[in-house]
Amino acid sequence: MRFPFDIPDTAEFDVVGFGANAVDHLIRVPEYPRFDSKVEFVQYAKDAGGEVATTLVGLQRLGMRTAYAGRFGDDAEGKFGLASLIDEGVDTTYTETVAGASTQIAFVIIDEKTGERTIIWHRDKKLAYTTAAAPVESAGRCRVLHITPHDTEACIRLAIRAKETGAVVSIDIDQVFQGLDRLLPLVDVLTTSSEFPRAFIGMTDHQAALRTIQERFGCGVVGATMGRAGSLVLCEGVVIETHAFEVPGRCVDTTGAGDAFRTGFLYGMLTGESPRESARLANAVAALSCGSLGARAGLPIQERLMAFLKNC
Repeated sequence: MRFPFDIPDTAEFDVVGFGANAVDHLIRVPEYPRFDSKVEFVQYAKDAGGEVATTLVGLQRLGMRTAYAGRFGDDAEGKFGLASLIDEGVDTTYTETVAGASTQIAFVIIDEKTGERTIIWHRDKKLAYTTAAAPVESAGRCRVLHITPHDTEACIRLAIRAKETGAVVSIDIDQVFQGLDRLLPLVDVLTTSSEFPRAFIGMTDHQAALRTIQERFGCGVVGATMGRAGSLVLCEGVVIETHAFEVPGRCVDTTGAGDAFRTGFLYGMLTGESPRESARLANAVAALSCGSLGARAGLPIQERLMAFLKNC
């Protein structure tokens, strides 16, 4: 089985990402706090995150050429988040710093026993893109455009430009946004959280939901991350069920596991792997990511990923 679309052989960037960046404040606790209680935390850390920015960092570590298009505030968190991309080698030509805006932040509460997390976040409205302000030029310089639909109208404009140049459009989505019915027909690779299909179309059967979404919007590949159960990917009428890998050592933190999944999946797709092998790579990267605190610390370089798969 092959992917049901052509991927350009060459472009200036393998992946351009447009969407969320954030700074995460990570708090590990012995157990999730009860209402109206006090609990002493086990560990605190500040790390860069955000769905698209994290996936780009993961791809960069695996040898891909990436660029980020997005906005930071002019605060300390913005400087921290932007520097995190530059330090990893992600091209930041299309980033902007918005005067008077606060960079998106998240407080992440992590249960020490399971590694499961709860995220409390805020995005300043000043960071939003209008259609006219969308960085359209970036979408014409890549093999894959990877987006989150927080600014849906801007995403539509970028996706149209990407399709004009033959690029594949990939979307990371876990919430229902206004305008998705117009954006999704432009998407080739749709990967969602396990909760999204029910919220979007009201179906609890994941396989049936993926088929319905594909039939309704025409996305070439539709997938869902299923946590400890692995993943489901629908391609060419076949549902690929891929098991989750055991996290080396133990699961420390599931923050960014979905972003890591998309890292591995896009990496497989861009390096000529089949959808089934791409899903396997995706679950492997997600497992490695969960072994460290924060969204990015556990993202592997290519050698570590290959060694992990060899020993599984």
